[in-house]
Amino acid sequence: MTLLALAAVLAIQTTMPADPASAEAAAVMVPVNAVFAALAARDAALLAPHFDPEATMIVTVERPDGSRVIRRLTAEEFAGGLRPGAERFEEVMPDPIIAIDGDVAVVFGRYLFKVDGAVVHCGANHFDIIRKDGAWTIAGISWSQRTTGCEG
Repeated sequence: MTLLALAAVLAIQTTMPADPASAEAAAVMVPVNAVFAALAARDAALLAPHFDPEATMIVTVERPDGSRVIRRLTAEEFAGGLRPGAERFEEVMPDPIIAIDGDVAVVFGRYLFKVDGAVVHCGANHFDIIRKDGAWTIAGISWSQRTTGCEG
């Protein structure tokens, strides 16, 4: 388990999950939904306003042969992987768990990543979010990625 995933689990266990319908939870989801919108638009420029300048990403990829790879990316590298193209990208996170404590929030839950409407991979997302100058900003994203067990 990565350190960030462990932190998410601990945060959720020690902080009561926020009511997803609350204004505060909706505000926390703004940068998360902005990431999904940037992916759908295939526009890296849409990401920058929602990331802390020192944000980092960690992805754990489970390959079809069962081997695993962990990659670390800067926000710049993450954005650099998003290029215009003909395929339609869509990431959905059906039931995110949102935990908020002061100026720190965690969004955690399973996701499906679709290309032209077909699921191509899935896993769990973990967003570390901080409030700076009154706005929620992504400090980091960790996610698992696999091509099996992605039904529904």
